Amino acid sequence: MVAVILSPLYLLICVYVWIKAMKWLQSCHGFFHNRWFKLIFNIVYIFFVVSPVVAFFLPEGHLQRLMKLISNYWFGEFIYMVLFIAVADLVLLVLHKTKVIKKKEDGYKRVLAVTGAITFIAIVAMSTYGLINARITKVKNYEVSVSKEVDGIDSLNVVLIADTHLGYNIGCRMMEQMVEKVNAQNPDVVCFAGDMFDNEYSALDDPERLAEILSGIKSKYGVYAVFGNHDVEEKILAGFTFGGKKDKLNGEEMIDFMEKSNIEILRDETVLVDDSFYIVGRRDAEKPGNKEQERLNPVELTENLDKTKPIIVIDHEPRQLEELSHCGVDLDLCGHTHAGQIFPGNLTIKLMWDNAWGYLKEGDMHNFVTSGVGLFGPNMRTFTDSEIMQITVDFEEAS
Repeated sequence: MVAVILSPLYLLICVYVWIKAMKWLQSCHGFFHNRWFKLIFNIVYIFFVVSPVVAFFLPEGHLQRLMKLISNYWFGEFIYMVLFIAVADLVLLVLHKTKVIKKKEDGYKRVLAVTGAITFIAIVAMSTYGLINARITKVKNYEVSVSKEVDGIDSLNVVLIADTHLGYNIGCRMMEQMVEKVNAQNPDVVCFAGDMFDNEYSALDDPERLAEILSGIKSKYGVYAVFGNHDVEEKILAGFTFGGKKDKLNGEEMIDFMEKSNIEILRDETVLVDDSFYIVGRRDAEKPGNKEQERLNPVELTENLDKTKPIIVIDHEPRQLEELSHCGVDLDLCGHTHAGQIFPGNLTIKLMWDNAWGYLKEGDMHNFVTSGVGLFGPNMRTFTDSEIMQITVDFEEAS
């Protein structure tokens, strides 16, 4: 419903971008006044504008995959078209109002052409950087101390992964790189903090190969995961979901895929690992994936646990930090935020979460929020990183 309401606004902004683009092009050279150029330009532009809708209604298949990928690239480009054109427009308006330049002067056309050229270069540069940067996965290292003793274990090497969003943007090649980097950390335990999938299981380019790649993760105590808000089967158009308020369930194909990948899914469940520490996996806060549409609260999750042992919670979204800390949780591992993924989202996301990305200590609890490996929507990352978190947890005698 939201997508339907916002569609007129999207079309108006598209018209605004088209008007500005044509105006700047025609100020550069007479060739851009040619009717054949304008016809071709309009056809190409309209193709990209409608690509998300076309991809949404196409039947499953190679053509749909191609259109989905094109529309994801388009959204990234479109964001920066709007951003930089609006900035350029504002600059021109200020210069005009302050009478630094005047529209009726002979040099105004040249100023317009230069402004358009700079804007075009900025759009291309930012988009290219985003496309390249999205494919570079970095490892971020952290070290924290927990005031609990564990027999035979002085420290624990935890690797945190989230938001792979397997689908149209992310496939086998990216997962091969990720697994190689994970194994290079020689982890004791690997935790996936949700959004393994990008809503549509059919979007996976090669499920069997992907499961084989992920099953290659080497970890002393195993690989554990929770599902996120995108690990349910539902149609998505421009980031908005469809299907009403009916129960959104974790798909059976998704569950089978995780089993084939040797990844243990925890849905409000707890595992005592080697009789030494707990791993608690929470259902997602937005879409728990079960018919009851609710999840256990922190007290219910931890009330029967031995609080003298370390407690590691995996939760897709970084919520209820204070409550988890009061319940004796030592590590809270999250994803979901993508650290904003693309500028200016990396700035605005900080207004929405106590910890939008990185490390935060809440009481005696250590909260980590990774920006994730994959992408949602625009096929790019700007001023954020695709990342894997490596966390060394040192166990110390309680003072």
